[in-house]
Amino acid sequence: METKGLIFIPDISGFTRFVNETEIEHSRLIIQELLETLISANSIGLEISEIEGDAILFYKFGNPPSIEELYRQVEKMFCVFHQNLTAYDQRRYCQCTACISTASLSLKVISHYGEFTSYNVRNFSKLIGKDIIVAHQLLKNDIDNHEYWLVTKNLAPEKPKAHLAKWMKWDSLSKQTEIGEVVFHYAQLSPLKNELAAEPTQDFSVEDNIKIASSSKEYETDIITLFHGSGDFNYRGRWWEGIKKVEEIDPHLPRVGMRCRYITENGESVVYSSSYHFQPQRIEFSETVEDKRNTIYFTLEKITDKKAKLTLDFYLAKKTSTPFLFKLTRKKKIQATLSKSLKNLVEVVKQIKLPHVTHS
Repeated sequence: METKGLIFIPDISGFTRFVNETEIEHSRLIIQELLETLISANSIGLEISEIEGDAILFYKFGNPPSIEELYRQVEKMFCVFHQNLTAYDQRRYCQCTACISTASLSLKVISHYGEFTSYNVRNFSKLIGKDIIVAHQLLKNDIDNHEYWLVTKNLAPEKPKAHLAKWMKWDSLSKQTEIGEVVFHYAQLSPLKNELAAEPTQDFSVEDNIKIASSSKEYETDIITLFHGSGDFNYRGRWWEGIKKVEEIDPHLPRVGMRCRYITENGESVVYSSSYHFQPQRIEFSETVEDKRNTIYFTLEKITDKKAKLTLDFYLAKKTSTPFLFKLTRKKKIQATLSKSLKNLVEVVKQIKLPHVTHS
């Protein structure tokens, strides 16, 4: 059994500054998505020992990878991490503190080489050894910034050379650990953000629509609570007339591009979020069926701090072969569905409790 190998820990920093009990669900989903992103970016055959809160304990038995290979892995994880954050920040619906603050999250990576072994408890594989403890102790150090790559002398006896990346500046520190003083080198990773490729623009909007029906209603609640009730797919089956069940919500946190499947009395349909615009006094978003036959526009308007209005506008795509006939035969039914749905939403909104509401 091999007893030497690489210990590699990417650790997400920043949530402890603002996450509290009221936003634990959204913080959990954000962290879960980011950890899955890091796991998917594994390109050097790292094994996962366990998920440790906001960090992943990766390992790989055998001779250590070269510093160049390790850097490419660190660079890849760092870039996809921040690309994911940027994409979410640009498309997110939610205005809670956890979601608003995702853009400020950071990533540090601890890499160490030492002795450890694994053992199994039923279906679980665990790592044990002093160097596992050392790697974890290195997560707490005197480095000012929380966005860096740390490499112990076991992996790099000397400071890595500048050819890894021209912008990298290396410093050295030491820390008293389980096995004594451990010397390590570190470099800040923040400059890598300047080299990130721009997020491809995805246009989910639908043009050339004809308004078929519209309905409005005022609610005795604040605009953010109304927004959660009307915009979250998880609530949709509880108030939208005709929807029996909502399935396959992807991703779970509301954002432009998210999709779900409606199970209705007449079958099923896939719907996606096609636009979103937020202002404290007015929130607009739209949802379109997968084949783009129709779109529903949601407009929320703040009346007072405890009163808001929601308007639903149903639009039919002009490319529909018989829009005039559609208007004659379906308009009344759609109008009734919109009106009944808005009435149903009253009770749903009453049950939504947001301990912490951000209004701006």
